[in-house]
Amino acid sequence: MDNRVPPPPAGPGPRRRDRHGRGMRGPIAPPQVPLAASRAEVFADLVQDSVERLERHWPQLADIDFVVLEVPRPAGRGTETWSDEAVPLGGVVPAREGRRARVVVYRRPVEIRTKGRDERAALVHEVVVEQVAELLGLTPETVDPRYGED
Repeated sequence: MDNRVPPPPAGPGPRRRDRHGRGMRGPIAPPQVPLAASRAEVFADLVQDSVERLERHWPQLADIDFVVLEVPRPAGRGTETWSDEAVPLGGVVPAREGRRARVVVYRRPVEIRTKGRDERAALVHEVVVEQVAELLGLTPETVDPRYGED
């Protein structure tokens, strides 16, 4: 009796099972659920929310790029040592010929200093307000009258 199972067709096709026969792993959560968003995406959304809040009163912010970076670069370009100062939470890059001004928010230093989402959102807004104020040459209270209130 010849009951051999024919070998699976070789070729590129979707795999139906993993090597243990249990099936392919799928995503933990569907993409529309907040759990599916990475920490970097959630942080970028916090920065964008803060910018949109400020743009209602300051339309000139549309000409500024807002950037999220993981960590700031070391103090000296070629060295790997930090100075004795605290790690910055944000920075400003003024406009140059052909380049727009930038406000930079550093994700990891902000995340380390906060415990929850609400606290993180408040600190992100505070950093954005401070950097915009520095760029525009104003006080943070002028940029956002609720600055410093908790």
